Amino acid sequence: MTKNEILQLLPYAPPFLFVDTIEEIDAEQVTGTYTFRPDMPCYQGHFKGHPVTPGVLLTEVMAQVGLACLGIYLSGDEIKEQLPAVAMTASQVDFYLPVLPGETVKAQATKIYFRFNKLKCRVALYNTAGEIVCEGIIEGMIIKQKNG
Repeated sequence: MTKNEILQLLPYAPPFLFVDTIEEIDAEQVTGTYTFRPDMPCYQGHFKGHPVTPGVLLTEVMAQVGLACLGIYLSGDEIKEQLPAVAMTASQVDFYLPVLPGETVKAQATKIYFRFNKLKCRVALYNTAGEIVCEGIIEGMIIKQKNG
């Protein structure tokens, strides 16, 4: 499955699509990027006068790259016939640095296991300087839905 096919199968759309590119993907890991646009509504109130990207959105980037993209890849061609959904079942994330409006982040995920459509990954998010912004473990289910 190609990177573009994976992006087309993601069950998200703007404004809740947090994957711009998939840089690398194989059966063990994935790397993807996302740029936080300065005009995103979350920056109007988080925080007044000093906008910072909410941690829940940083976690979502890691989940969409790590669980959704890698999960679709691992599910193989059979998922092309169905509309996949992704349900995050657990996360443990530590935050170290803020992400400001306009920044591009790189998410890296490494598979811990994938069985019975459940995926568990070690994830990390980096800023453009290569500094680690946050890291942790996320788990989720790839749910295959019928088209139509």
